[in-house]
Amino acid sequence: MGSDKIMERWVPQFRKGLLEFIILLRLQQGHSYGYELAMQIKDVTMIEVAEGTLYPLLNRLKRDGLVVSEWQTADVGTPRKYYQITSLGLETLAKMKNTWTETHNSILNLVMQS
Repeated sequence: MGSDKIMERWVPQFRKGLLEFIILLRLQQGHSYGYELAMQIKDVTMIEVAEGTLYPLLNRLKRDGLVVSEWQTADVGTPRKYYQITSLGLETLAKMKNTWTETHNSILNLVMQS
């Protein structure tokens, strides 16, 4: 198997594993609706998040008590479901940040040694 094939498999799995962390980081900055969240993630990380990935993940975060959602209607347009991080989400995010920092530093050390 060539390295291109390996990367085709590895990159999506790597990104998928980071999405929960990225979503909570973004929601820490303020509430957002799904499409807006997907576009912001793409703008910042270059990761395109499909609806089939985003909404099940948001539902799982909601089920776990890390986010809440509510429908909001504007004067014009259709109602949108906005997601907001909870206090449990903030607590979990703080732990994720610590894990990210420790892991990032460890991997960076390995990369610098190679």
